[in-house]
Amino acid sequence: MSPSTKRLALLLALLAGVASSARAAELSLAEKIDILVASYPESIVKAEGGKLVMKDGAPIVIDDGKSRDHFAKLASGDVEDSLQQVYPAGACETRPAINFDPGRIRSEALLKRLFGNSAKTVQADLVPVKWFGETLRVTRRQGVDKALEAVRDELATDPALKKYLTPSAGVFNWRKVSGQPNLSVHSFGAALDLNTKHADYWVWSGGKPGKVPEYHNKFPMKIIDIFERHGFVWGGRWYHYDTMHFEYRPELLEIARRSGVSACP
Repeated sequence: MSPSTKRLALLLALLAGVASSARAAELSLAEKIDILVASYPESIVKAEGGKLVMKDGAPIVIDDGKSRDHFAKLASGDVEDSLQQVYPAGACETRPAINFDPGRIRSEALLKRLFGNSAKTVQADLVPVKWFGETLRVTRRQGVDKALEAVRDELATDPALKKYLTPSAGVFNWRKVSGQPNLSVHSFGAALDLNTKHADYWVWSGGKPGKVPEYHNKFPMKIIDIFERHGFVWGGRWYHYDTMHFEYRPELLEIARRSGVSACP
């Protein structure tokens, strides 16, 4: 490539970046909440007076007014905290900034109302999903099982991907996040771990909170793109990475789409 061609390519790349930034628009909290409500019609009626009106009873406060640092948000975030960081979806890899963990911050109060507040309650809604020679037990609440079946059917069109997908490291497991007081999304049957042989996890790498070694992704981005298009976020987008992990968070994908935020420049 000649120097002039290189300069032209660089200029075009810069212009594309500017255009992408111009398209990105920070949504208001009210707009994000509207997307959240629309994402879970089975359980959320509407937002009103700073609260989520739930079909099963008492409302959930959206913003409790408490100021939290990143790690306090991870441990006990409210609904507003869970929507602050915008998840960048797409068929391109990303290198998150320090403590950029979109999706890893969750409202446990909301998750319990969406999927069940005890292991027994969640287990009552688990249904079988065939998964490349295995049978996974996944929640039927909020359409998670149907979304995972759609992921499976699309992944199945490329046999070369199977080695990354199975054996699965599990779906339902009522437990806390490693080293934290809050429940894992696995507790609700709404998260799936793929083959650990190809995985990188910030704890395994010797990382400490806020200080994590960079990893090299081993999963084809085609897999990530398919999961994301059906409502699952990927732990490989997090600074505190967990590359085998996917969880159902359709509101985050729609917020990204509406914001014009993408993993691909």
